[in-house]
Amino acid sequence: MSVIKKFLGQTAIYGLSTVFSRLFSFILTPIYTGKFAAGTYGIMTTLFAYASMINAVLAFGMESTYFRYLNKHEDRKQEVYNNSFLCVAFISVLFLITGLVFSNVITHYLTDDPKKLDDYRKYVQYFLWILFTDAICVIPFARLRADNKAFKYSLIKFLNIGCFVGLNLMFIYAIPFIIKHQWPLSEWLNSWFRGSWLGYIFIANLAASVLTFLMLLPQFLKIQLKFDKELFGKMFSYSWPILVANLSFIVNENLDKVVLSWLLPEKIADHEVGVYGAVCKIAVFISIFITAFRLGAEPFFFSHAKNANAKKTYAAILHYFVIALAIMFVGLVANIEILKYFIRKEEYWVGLPAVPFLLFGYVCLGIYMNLSIWYRLSDQTRFGLYISVIGALITIALNFVLIPRFSYMGSAWVSMLAYAVMMVISYVLGQKYYPIPYNLKRIISYLLISVVLVILSFWVFNRNIYIGNAMLLVFIGGIAYLEKNELKAILLKK
Repeated sequence: MSVIKKFLGQTAIYGLSTVFSRLFSFILTPIYTGKFAAGTYGIMTTLFAYASMINAVLAFGMESTYFRYLNKHEDRKQEVYNNSFLCVAFISVLFLITGLVFSNVITHYLTDDPKKLDDYRKYVQYFLWILFTDAICVIPFARLRADNKAFKYSLIKFLNIGCFVGLNLMFIYAIPFIIKHQWPLSEWLNSWFRGSWLGYIFIANLAASVLTFLMLLPQFLKIQLKFDKELFGKMFSYSWPILVANLSFIVNENLDKVVLSWLLPEKIADHEVGVYGAVCKIAVFISIFITAFRLGAEPFFFSHAKNANAKKTYAAILHYFVIALAIMFVGLVANIEILKYFIRKEEYWVGLPAVPFLLFGYVCLGIYMNLSIWYRLSDQTRFGLYISVIGALITIALNFVLIPRFSYMGSAWVSMLAYAVMMVISYVLGQKYYPIPYNLKRIISYLLISVVLVILSFWVFNRNIYIGNAMLLVFIGGIAYLEKNELKAILLKK
């Protein structure tokens, strides 16, 4: 079996679980946008944005560090596992205790409205426990991937999202239905059920996180409470730049939602964040693909690094990864008039012009994540820090400049620009310190053609799905013709 086919096989296993899990989650978007006004949806979007940034801090970059040091110290795998987990656990426990002590302060930071204080206090407490539970599961999940237990990994992910979606449906539909029709338990349910309360979404999330923790107990039992200081010193030096890089990436991904709520007038802020958060969900398909790729690629890249032809393999992977991204980019925009119905209320559709910019931003992000392997393999993670900080500074500065004037459209433009700059810088530095023979000419050609087709589909032909899909088919046909020899070689190689 060829190396590329092996890589695709590994990625497909993680990809299927990721795709189905995220798609199950995606079905909640039309439910939320149909149930909640844009202002309420905006509150949820803001809170999850904060949570994403905190998650990066709690994980401390230890997931990538774990994979790297497993391959550098194959005779000390248990010590690597112990150190990785204990580091994350210490930070997470400290965070939880601090958060609970200062929960009132955090609540008042989020809102000064006396009518909202009690609800926000509960939201904060739920999120503290969600973040803690998810953080301590990071390294046990990584061990499943390192041990090639993709099926178990996928099963736990399925059960997690199944629990989350199931409880959402129960709170939004089942309980109100039972109460309305006075079925058994209706009086008891009616005594405590609060109807369309946002907190039920967070309760569902916490329940799913606890279920994941319980499913990972066998991995937790493999932890030994032994701390290797010398090894940890090396791991820490490798990890902290990744922490800053990951945090900068999360800032790029989520700060715009937070800043929107800061900079826009209070009477429209939650509404604008809600609209932006909803249309961002249309870009979730490329995000799913990138996540699936990362889950399969990270352990593969590290384990394959010692092979003589590793760099050629990395180049080929990026080449076909870009082709897949370009096709998805054109395809999603071509069908945006269908996809918009996942957002049920028309008040959200005003944000659709932001989608092409968000999608191309994700394309750049995916390429950057692929390119970033050079500084991880060469143990120069400080460059990941530098690149991500540059992206974060662009995001922060331009969001403050553009949001007051252009609202969420400014956020979409800034997101795209930040990821594009990070992508270019990573390529230039990578070719200097860890050169990989990418087919740059063809990669750039595919990207430019996809951008032109999107401009034609969305703006020139006014989102006509027939013309858009016709151009998509021509694009796919052209790629198939140009790549036919290489694809045959990969597929036929044993």
